[in-house]
Amino acid sequence: MDINIPEHLDNKRLDQAVAELFPEYSRGRLQIWIKTGQITVDGKVLRPRDKIHTGQHVEINPIIEPIETWQAQPIPLNIIYEDKDIIVINKPAGLVVHPAAGRSHSTMLNALLHHASELANLPRAGIIHRLDKDTSGLLVVAKNLKAHTKLVAELQERNITREYEAIVNGVMTAGGTINAPIGRHPRNRKRMAVITSGKSAITHYRVIKRFRAHTHIKVILETGRTHQIRAHMAHIHYPIVGDQVYGGRQKVPKGITEELKQYLHNFKRQALHAKHLGLIHPTTGKQIEWQIPLPEDMQQLLELLNKDFK
Repeated sequence: MDINIPEHLDNKRLDQAVAELFPEYSRGRLQIWIKTGQITVDGKVLRPRDKIHTGQHVEINPIIEPIETWQAQPIPLNIIYEDKDIIVINKPAGLVVHPAAGRSHSTMLNALLHHASELANLPRAGIIHRLDKDTSGLLVVAKNLKAHTKLVAELQERNITREYEAIVNGVMTAGGTINAPIGRHPRNRKRMAVITSGKSAITHYRVIKRFRAHTHIKVILETGRTHQIRAHMAHIHYPIVGDQVYGGRQKVPKGITEELKQYLHNFKRQALHAKHLGLIHPTTGKQIEWQIPLPEDMQQLLELLNKDFK
């Protein structure tokens, strides 16, 4: 990639100029490329603070090497959409997105590396955002540095739409917004909690249907904190059905059918599904969206709740 310095950037610092000339890359990455000689001016390596002038020729020749040494594994992926820049995946409940301490294999990342080996050159194999192990639904993966940088920026600017559906314990009277900071639980480090020192977290929700003792809701994330929906719904005392961390002991209401009672008892994952994803395509600039139906286990639960409520 190369370009000549235009007049309006005459006498600018090199790092400032390339940030404007190549906005598809982060400033941090451009700084590294300047310092390691992967960005040259008229064939010479300069310092980030050196001044450049109109007509000079800037060239980027990045040497991209694998960032991690995760193992590629032939794990099936339900790919909803793919082009040269992005992959959109419908993740099933039970699949871990990214390796962590004590688990270096059998994750979506391992599957992605098998599907497209070039993803090894990107942070977290191009994974832009995550879903909890037992949350199903849509997420997007970048396939190159330009797409990765743009999508990360879109996520930070809250321009990526993520809509979920959930089934919660309790009968809600109306929808609303939860604006409560989330941080690591002060005593249980595996959990998140609403705490004053946490990071800003905003969750919007509305009622889709009420049942005898449960509510089917739509949830829209404005921010994307770890376990945000699960922690927020528990905070307002409407924990998600099946949530083994935030749901507490499963409360089975009196008078329900035996079939529903057994299904609730055996529902061991949070009834939470990322149903809708919308974003600005990193290359075309067009708004694109995907929507997928609820997984079979949540559909079955809703059918039983409907049957019990009649």
